[in-house]
Amino acid sequence: MGVIRAFIAISISPEILHRLQGVTQQLKDRLEDVPVRWVPVENMHLTLKFLGDVSEANVERIKEILEKVGRNCSPFEISVGELGAFPSLRRPRVIWAGVKAPPELKALQRSIDTETARLGYAREEREFSPHLTLGRASRNATPADSHRIGEVLASVKVGFLGVTRVDAVNLYRSDLRPQGSVYTCLASTVFQRNEKEQL
Repeated sequence: MGVIRAFIAISISPEILHRLQGVTQQLKDRLEDVPVRWVPVENMHLTLKFLGDVSEANVERIKEILEKVGRNCSPFEISVGELGAFPSLRRPRVIWAGVKAPPELKALQRSIDTETARLGYAREEREFSPHLTLGRASRNATPADSHRIGEVLASVKVGFLGVTRVDAVNLYRSDLRPQGSVYTCLASTVFQRNEKEQL
């Protein structure tokens, strides 16, 4: 295996992915002349930690970290809806669907960030902002293109798309291919803490 590119993420329910596919198609139709790299629906997920280059030895350590974190987590739900962009609608680089989540999600992300930092992976400097990436403006997008993306995002009304139950966290391998990124799940840790234990 050598070194791989990897990240830790939560998967999204097929029902919400289907609805996101419809939203993405609507945006594609409105932005067909604008250079945007759209994320295939099968690649949409909620990223908790982008690791970058990971050695074969560290893959096993990261699996152990996820097992440890999973033992202390109970299942919870997140809701998906609304559109936005990073860093802003005026300068849209990343087009996203919003995620609303209970405090458990942030606690999960913080635990993973802390544990992986002990292996030498840099802590996240920006505050965790849960989202699902739908597309990224191309580097050769003009200011006019950016303005158009912002206009479309402001005019397309996307409300509540659904709720997905979060009961596991996954380690993914990312391979860059000519046709785009291909993600492979290397490990999935199911949350082991019983919800009744919290009562």
